Amino acid sequence: MASVVITGHSLTLQQVVEVARHGGLVDMDGQVRQRLAATRAGLERRLAAGEAIYGVNTGFGRLADVRIPDDDLGQLQLNLLRSHACGVGEPFSPDVVRAMLLLRANVLATGFAGVRPEVVDALLALLNAGVHPVVPSVGSVGASGDLAPLAHLALVLVGEGEATYRGERLAAEEALRRAGLAALKLAPKEGLALINGTQAMCAVAALALADAERLLEAADVVAALSVDALQGTDTAFLEEIHAARPHPGQRASARTLWKLLQGSELREAHRECPQVQDAYSLRCTPQVHGAARDAATHLHSRLEIEFNAATDNPMVLADDRVVSGGNFHGAGVAAAFDYLAVALTAVASISERRSARLVTPEQSGLPPFLVEASGLNSGFMMAQVTAAALVSECKTLAHPASVDSIPTSAGREDHVSMGTWAARKLARVVEYLRIVLGIELLLAAQGIDLRRPLRSSPVLEQVHAAFRRTVPRLERDRALYPDIAAAAKWVGGLSNLVADVAQATGEVRAPGRS
Repeated sequence: MASVVITGHSLTLQQVVEVARHGGLVDMDGQVRQRLAATRAGLERRLAAGEAIYGVNTGFGRLADVRIPDDDLGQLQLNLLRSHACGVGEPFSPDVVRAMLLLRANVLATGFAGVRPEVVDALLALLNAGVHPVVPSVGSVGASGDLAPLAHLALVLVGEGEATYRGERLAAEEALRRAGLAALKLAPKEGLALINGTQAMCAVAALALADAERLLEAADVVAALSVDALQGTDTAFLEEIHAARPHPGQRASARTLWKLLQGSELREAHRECPQVQDAYSLRCTPQVHGAARDAATHLHSRLEIEFNAATDNPMVLADDRVVSGGNFHGAGVAAAFDYLAVALTAVASISERRSARLVTPEQSGLPPFLVEASGLNSGFMMAQVTAAALVSECKTLAHPASVDSIPTSAGREDHVSMGTWAARKLARVVEYLRIVLGIELLLAAQGIDLRRPLRSSPVLEQVHAAFRRTVPRLERDRALYPDIAAAAKWVGGLSNLVADVAQATGEVRAPGRS
């Protein structure tokens, strides 16, 4: 397991995935501890001077004008966590919760929240011990950040709420006891510092993006198999075409498709055929896949800025000033979540169109629904219908959430980002895309089988052979839901397979994120 040291300014998407999904351990840089102690001392000087500071010795939101007695400041922070833990719905998965813990710790490590180093220590202790707060997925409007999800996360630190530990859902107090951890006693401002920010939406989106980047690599490989099975041409992927319209993602996708198809007997067998142009779903693949690659690159950069940004309110500055602002508002990333969801929906849509061509004999030149003795057998008829259903759902999910807003907190919080819903919709689109590409892979592999004895390119033949070790050829009707599930799971690792093949054969450079 890789170890990650948080500094407040250097966390990457790769590190988030390592910690969230592979159990990576996390520590805090020594300079961060000094930074936190310094800003905490500045905040305490302000409090000792009797200054009114929002959320520290005042109420919250509409209650910001209510002054809280000094003796009640710790209780104020505990009450905040309790009152804001209003989430509903299915809990976030453990990997999302782990990402939330890491991101919240790193944001506090920037030093603008005014918390003691012990607060970051407590978050990292939960993470490293595998104590995962139960965080309902619904209830955030994305400003003042992810208040409800982060309140559920923070409650476990103080021994309240629920957590899972070694696969068992427990009261937080018991989970901490079993892990050998002590509950944290909050000091002034620390409850507020734990819940202001975008860490729930960013955790969901980060893991969705990591999956999307792999699927976009796989999408080119699946499309190349379809092009060969449909006897399409590689001419549309020539470098000269795409150099004339040099969007980075488009050029990367076209380059991959071109190299994957070189050496194909299927291509050579119809090089002199009278067909002038392929359908858009074949020859426009780099344009559609490339647009999604560029959207993923954009979100990647936005997220890595947000991972290392101070999203607290109020912020404690280096000169001890305590100032209110709006860095907790999710607009900076919410629009990018929507952008990628739209672009990935187009990838799913063009994939389904290639699948539809594969099962249509007038367009493919293959047996109806890709099965011999069709009529008696329905073959992949309904597999394409499933892909169509998923694409239709993606189109609805692609409606942007970030253009919506609804006022909350008695009108004080009168414009919100809906970023958490945008992230959750993005994650759903990514999952549906995985299945749609898996269905296309099923159909394309069957199409390659039906073109025998002609063979595809050496690289694509190795991909085909590896897939056939997971899902056998369809000779006659069988229940296809296990095949679809297996193909959807397999396609997520397809880019790694092509990388291995490329290294072994030198036939093609492995596709990579643009």
